[in-house]
Amino acid sequence: MPPKSDSTEAIVLNHVNEQNRPLNSQNVADSLQKYNLKKASIQKALDTLADSGKISFKEYGKQKIYLARQDQFNIPNNEELASMKDENAKLQEHLDQQKKAITEVEGEIKSLQSNLTLGQIHDKEAKLRDEVKEMEDKLVKVRGGVTLVRPEEKKAVEAMYSEKISQWRKRKRMFKDLWDAITENSPKDLKEFKEELGIEYDEDVGVNLQSFPELLQHGKKRARGQ
Repeated sequence: MPPKSDSTEAIVLNHVNEQNRPLNSQNVADSLQKYNLKKASIQKALDTLADSGKISFKEYGKQKIYLARQDQFNIPNNEELASMKDENAKLQEHLDQQKKAITEVEGEIKSLQSNLTLGQIHDKEAKLRDEVKEMEDKLVKVRGGVTLVRPEEKKAVEAMYSEKISQWRKRKRMFKDLWDAITENSPKDLKEFKEELGIEYDEDVGVNLQSFPELLQHGKKRARGQ
């Protein structure tokens, strides 16, 4: 249900007085959208308030500018203004001090939060001691010639490794045969053609297939020698 004319006037008058600056009807309508008032009713209220002398207004062509009556406000004299400026400066200084104190306290809180509690220190110490003991036990086993990897696990890994090397070698040979067939009568420069297709040889990325089987053989010789 839309507000009555007198309540609209009260809302508009209160707004104009609170703003205490030049306003047109659109300014007022935009600011009072939350009251769901129509611009026409706001314009009517402004004109009524102006006609009754409750607010001031001036006309600039077709535009009306409304302003709160200045005689309703207590305007401070020069002495009062100077006193208010001094008080404002003191308040600003006090505010800056409070902000500085708050920043220092927040810094101390963050510092304390980043530190471990005594209980957390004890828990971490116990965990580190367990990790050290576990590594020392492994070291003793290695020094005593104890094999940490079971023979069947080692054999399975070596078989898988050999299979991957075989697949690598097989695919490398298949690519070479296919590449030779494609480029046999090609007029293109093979290096440029390879770069155009985005092809990279093992050597282009610093990989040598021959070195991988040697790693496996080296591991076997090392195991026999121990």
